[in-house]
Amino acid sequence: MANKKSAKKRAIKSELKREQNRAARSKMRTAVRKVRQAATSGDGASAESLLRQAISLVDRTAKKGIVHPNLAARTKSRLVAAVRKAGK
Repeated sequence: MANKKSAKKRAIKSELKREQNRAARSKMRTAVRKVRQAATSGDGASAESLLRQAISLVDRTAKKGIVHPNLAARTKSRLVAAVRKAGK
């Protein structure tokens, strides 16, 4: 446990930030899951609109440093490919 006042404050701030990051990552993963479900069910119009929202969330989490930029790029690429495949 932290002994100094500044270390205690840092521990509290780190825990709060950890929770915020977990929430943002979870929100991103949920959006990605919704796009994949819409793509596999064959609902092209819904998948397109969900794709835009998911890409926005993925970009935002990468910009904030919550996920690695390469993971964001890979995720977006795979989502677009899945939606295109579903559209055919």
